[in-house]
Amino acid sequence: MTHTLNREKVDRPWGSYESIGMGPGFQVKHIVVKPGASLSLQLHHHRSEHWVVVKGKAQIIVGHNTINLSVNESVYIAKETKHRLSNPEAVDLEIIEVQIGDYLEEDDIERFEDLYGRV
Repeated sequence: MTHTLNREKVDRPWGSYESIGMGPGFQVKHIVVKPGASLSLQLHHHRSEHWVVVKGKAQIIVGHNTINLSVNESVYIAKETKHRLSNPEAVDLEIIEVQIGDYLEEDDIERFEDLYGRV
């Protein structure tokens, strides 16, 4: 069964996110990245992620590759894979993130680089 959440906005230095749905083994988030901002270079031990760009353009590091995505394009990030989401544009970047795994809490993160001192 899928559960719709309160859509509580969580602010971060790079932008914000809202959980918009979840069920056993998955969670869906709406992520907004401010112009010029980047999330940490990070990996997750317990979940994979699918990102779909719904507004703006994204620059994404997945493993050793850098890819650029536009609206309606997507990328899959396997668990244990280093990745980073960046917004190289002058307008907000919005993505829908689908997390799949056996543990979906925010503390499933290992940071390697961070512009905001959170390593």
